Amino acid sequence: MFSRREFLMAATATSALLGSGMAGSWSKLMAQQALSEDQLMAMEPAGSLTLVHITDIHAQLKPIYFREPSINLGIGDVTGKPPHVTGADFLKLYNIEAGSPDAYALTSEDFASLAKSYGKMGGMDRVATVIKRIRAERGDDNVLLLDGGDTWQGSYTSNQTLGQDMVTVMNALKPDAMTGHWEFTYGTDRVQEIIDDLPFAFLGSNIYDNEWDEPAFEAWKMFERGGSKVAVIGQAFPYTPIANPRWMIPGWSFGIREEDIAKHVEEARGEGAEVIVLLSHNGFDVDRKLASNVAGIDVILTGHTHDALPEPVIVNDTLVIASGSNGKFVSRVDLDVKDGAVVGYKYRLIPIFSDVITPDAEMSALIDEVRAPFEADLSRVLGKTESLLYRRGNFNGTFDDLICQALLEERDAQIALSPGFRWGTSLLPGQDITFEDLHNACAMTYPAAYRSTMNGQMLKDILEDVGDNLFNKDPYYQQGGDMVRVGGMGYTIDPKMEIGERISDMTLLSTGEPIDPAKDYVVAGWASVNEDTEGPAIWDVVENHITKNPTVKLPDNESVKVIGV
Repeated sequence: MFSRREFLMAATATSALLGSGMAGSWSKLMAQQALSEDQLMAMEPAGSLTLVHITDIHAQLKPIYFREPSINLGIGDVTGKPPHVTGADFLKLYNIEAGSPDAYALTSEDFASLAKSYGKMGGMDRVATVIKRIRAERGDDNVLLLDGGDTWQGSYTSNQTLGQDMVTVMNALKPDAMTGHWEFTYGTDRVQEIIDDLPFAFLGSNIYDNEWDEPAFEAWKMFERGGSKVAVIGQAFPYTPIANPRWMIPGWSFGIREEDIAKHVEEARGEGAEVIVLLSHNGFDVDRKLASNVAGIDVILTGHTHDALPEPVIVNDTLVIASGSNGKFVSRVDLDVKDGAVVGYKYRLIPIFSDVITPDAEMSALIDEVRAPFEADLSRVLGKTESLLYRRGNFNGTFDDLICQALLEERDAQIALSPGFRWGTSLLPGQDITFEDLHNACAMTYPAAYRSTMNGQMLKDILEDVGDNLFNKDPYYQQGGDMVRVGGMGYTIDPKMEIGERISDMTLLSTGEPIDPAKDYVVAGWASVNEDTEGPAIWDVVENHITKNPTVKLPDNESVKVIGV
């Protein structure tokens, strides 16, 4: 069985190279390739079948900074279990040295400082290099490349091309199958147009045609790799029409549909499948529960919640693999299959250190080609940040603090709401804020920044509803995302309480007065799922704000108090 010791071999080798007190020399050492591709990809193989997993790329073609969450609370049975372990506790759990490359890649600990040493991560040309090396090592006939979705959305270029930039790049990467979530926000016609032309399978076992009440997409597909029959079942995000606008995809219904997955497992075994893989965009806790309820799944490649774990979580006999987001990691799973069953495995979460992994020349050229029409806009500088800008985390995200500040001032509002999306890259103190950086935080197909009135009771109901989506003890009722970010208002939350009882002490920050349930307040927000929402695009609102305030320096956000955990 694969051990922490095996996974950390590369990090141990790095520590030996760095020596005591040499972390500050990391940039120079990287340039000298003291940490090599070989070390990053080091892994003793197992068997003859290899699964390669990428997920939640969110249209990030170039290297980025992405800060992992400092708070990722688990409720009920998953309290204190991965992925609900962060920071120093994460380092301790996985025996990772503070300040090491793995600490930088996998946690928020000392992120800004370590980022200056270790550099950006990701870049699809670096991902291409890693995938080509795995295919060369293991043989094309032994490797399955699987994309977990949230691939076509999340950047200015993807918004402008309706996902075509990512489709072009991914086609060149040659996956064997994918599933989806934010892909559906391009609308039925565009999604169907792309899928009809894909040179690989789009799998969605849980998507039904509303009119005929039958599967809308291929549910699963059988592959022969490594001398074994491998069935891949696709599972799109089950709450897409709730978390995102239903009116964009009115003909399709979603859901977890656990019974369908069990049926597909049985079908696949009946057709000779020796390995069953669930390519999932359920989110980690949903997949953990599903693995405990549905027998016969060998591997769940999970996505949606952006978790990155250096080891599989094993539920009964199922490996649950979490491969991070934004192109920061590639997962490699080697399976030893004998007598029709998986008898062993090895796993490697490969960190994509952009200054260490050599860019694939063909992919670099293709990326430059699809971005070329937009380069003048992408590189335009809007301002500079003195604060670390990030989004990911259960509560406060400084990029959303900036967005809320812009909504309050530009839309003349008392309270601002910014959705708890997990996508959006990070910026270090001292960095320029470019047009591309802004759009990495808000590029979407329903960007209208509304301005309306809401009474205090409605505001509480919104917070309670989002809180239940995040902290319901039953993962099957968790509909994704983090807490809505709030500007101009403070509140207290007890995540362990039930819906209606989590939120208290709501306060209007401008006056210090309690929020009155019966009083109306002027509220500005964005990304409403309502079809007729009116207002300027959120990126225009924020750009106008930065133009007037070109140096961004955000105070510590202490408006949300978390109790009971």
